[in-house]
Amino acid sequence: MMMRQDVVKIPGCSMIEANGVAHEFLAGDRSHPRINEIEDMLEDMFTRLKIVGYAPSTDEVLLDIDEDEKETNLFRHSEKLAIAFGLIATSPPTPIRIIKNLRICNDCHAAAKLISKAFDREIVVRDRHQFHHFKHGSCSCMEYW
Repeated sequence: MMMRQDVVKIPGCSMIEANGVAHEFLAGDRSHPRINEIEDMLEDMFTRLKIVGYAPSTDEVLLDIDEDEKETNLFRHSEKLAIAFGLIATSPPTPIRIIKNLRICNDCHAAAKLISKAFDREIVVRDRHQFHHFKHGSCSCMEYW
């Protein structure tokens, strides 16, 4: 019905600046020139997050797919791709600053908190509604977003 009425969902898009160059990521994007490094970092992020207790929140994924595929889709959200790129493209203590065109989802919010702790990095995400400043495993929004 949505296709017949030309209803289109806006894709999640995140932008990050590194070394004076803006980089844009879409959900599930594989077009970045450094995608192999980004995917290696995603694996490292996922491993570290599991160690500190991360469990993907798949209840927001509306696709009719199995749980493993839902987790894979969640971990390829644009902000996670941008964070992975930020971890490889910027040096500590430089904060990772991301601009997101939509509201950050619950899973990405929870993951960003844990990534800030696991990698000891500050992450700032400006989503559609507000700034989220992740540091040492907590967010400046205090879970009111």
